[in-house]
Amino acid sequence: MIDRDRHLGVDSEPRTIEIERGFLKFFAKATGETDPIYFDEAAARTAGHPDLPVPPTYFFSISINPRPRRGDIFDEDEGLGIPMSRVLHGEQGFTYHRTVHAGDRLTLRQTTRDIVAKKGGALEFVTHETLFENAAGQLCAEMRVVTVVRNG
Repeated sequence: MIDRDRHLGVDSEPRTIEIERGFLKFFAKATGETDPIYFDEAAARTAGHPDLPVPPTYFFSISINPRPRRGDIFDEDEGLGIPMSRVLHGEQGFTYHRTVHAGDRLTLRQTTRDIVAKKGGALEFVTHETLFENAAGQLCAEMRVVTVVRNG
């Protein structure tokens, strides 16, 4: 069982990333996007964007960190220390505040908001909120993710 007292309300280390044009195109193609503003810089500019905009749900893909940082869900020392083999993706939701484009730098901050045990502790539902801020410190998006942990 996850220790609620130790993990609830814990913020991960901030992580800053640059939005890469190539990965934006790859993500748009992988998700079946057909609007040319996600593939063609000229089409994006014609539509009023300074560069390729971030497609919907893209924020989830950049929130997954292959190398956990202090406080991340998979950080074995400071985080929840949950092996990937016990994790299921439950749900995700987004609130968008500002459009993000290729070349923008975002800082991500994740907070553990809730941990709920169900089925006598066989399942735990962990709710994380991630904030995405641009280089000027403006909130661009909020993401809420529920991760399901199967306990053996």
